[in-house]
Amino acid sequence: MALLILGLVLWTVVHLFRRAAPAMRGDLDAALGVRGAKLLAAGLLAVALILIVLGYRSADFLSVYTPQPGIGHWVNFLMLAALFVFGIGVVGGPLSARIRHPMLWGTILWSAAHLLVNGDLASIVLFGGLGFWAALQIYSVNLHEGPWEVPMPGDAVQDWKLGLVALFLFLVIGGIHWLFDHNPFVGTFL
Repeated sequence: MALLILGLVLWTVVHLFRRAAPAMRGDLDAALGVRGAKLLAAGLLAVALILIVLGYRSADFLSVYTPQPGIGHWVNFLMLAALFVFGIGVVGGPLSARIRHPMLWGTILWSAAHLLVNGDLASIVLFGGLGFWAALQIYSVNLHEGPWEVPMPGDAVQDWKLGLVALFLFLVIGGIHWLFDHNPFVGTFL
């Protein structure tokens, strides 16, 4: 569990560093160059992900709550929605002018979906921690960047294409889960 927590803390600190310590970030940019500082941040985030995965996989199973029967359909719907929302900012369709921080909101939906079907302590720490990080990141960005400059809405076809891509990714991710003995299409559906 310690590796998982360390990974989550590192993930959060690296993401919040620019806004929480702008003077230190400026010093780091001056010392390493902007590209060097970004490479350092990317390396630290890779280490954080490795720690998170290793920590989660090695954590003992300690049940905190039992997922509700029949919740699986809602979880799959939330996961599909999370993938869709996550991509809104990338495609630039009409919805990009309606949702600020779509990747972070997608992360929060992803986190909530996983918390509905995973009642063990390690899952609560992982998914709750990443959901909390996304909410904290939204707050931090809004605090430091001020009012949102709404982008020009793009073509609606982009959002429809995103829906198809989200469905495809949902099936691929579900297949990957199934390969690792976590079939998301069975379980809490009764």
